[in-house]
Amino acid sequence: MTAPVIELRSATKRFRSGSGGVHTAVQSLSMTVRPGEFVAVVGPTGCGKSTTLSLVSGLEPPSEGQALVRGENVSGIPEGVGYMFQNDAVMPWRTVLDNVAAGPRFRGASKAEARKRAEIWVDKVGLGKFGGYYPHQLSGGMRKRVALAQTLVNEPEILLMDEPFSALDVQTRALMQDELLRLWSGTGAAVIFVTHDLDEAIALADKVVVMTASPATVKATFEVGLDRPRNVEEIRMTREFQDVYREIWQSLKEEVDKTRERSSAGV
Repeated sequence: MTAPVIELRSATKRFRSGSGGVHTAVQSLSMTVRPGEFVAVVGPTGCGKSTTLSLVSGLEPPSEGQALVRGENVSGIPEGVGYMFQNDAVMPWRTVLDNVAAGPRFRGASKAEARKRAEIWVDKVGLGKFGGYYPHQLSGGMRKRVALAQTLVNEPEILLMDEPFSALDVQTRALMQDELLRLWSGTGAAVIFVTHDLDEAIALADKVVVMTASPATVKATFEVGLDRPRNVEEIRMTREFQDVYREIWQSLKEEVDKTRERSSAGV
């Protein structure tokens, strides 16, 4: 098998709390992602899913254990990592085209080369006619397409996505999920996709990782044996999808219930 491009080895992350105590966000967390593999991470609210991405991206170092990219300990942001956040990172004073060109320019591309690459990706995400528009002139779904183009224009080997579609309405969200699969297919990029939506996780991923209630660790990992290419709306109707959903939900529900009980008890 291909060596993992991402690996967490018994990684623990602690933060200093506002009261002066210590909060453990993730504990003894181990997982691997291979090139071209799409891994979705699900778990109860506040369990530390986003912290997992921070460890891989180098935004936060582990307090214990290791975070490795391409077999090397992560120190700083590794080369070839694209990060798509829940909130858009578009710059309101720049046009769609200039927003997408900013990444290549930052990485040393000439103005002409950056613009050429941006034009290709703006067209790929279906915004070819809107290159001169500003973010305030776009719908929420269109802004997400800009954010996706911003991320993919740099051809990342690793794609980290932190609930990127959660603010969208149901129909637009499904369109963006299909768009992501279309654009990711064949790139060979390894993906970690954090979501609260189990439907979304199964529809997109090769593998779903279920996290425990806080402090989070990996409770279980499920293979999603659904054929590709996928249409996310159609695949949800299949018996195979429903079977996978029931299996994973049994594991996830226990952790969601634990979080609710703690919240009710004021813990």
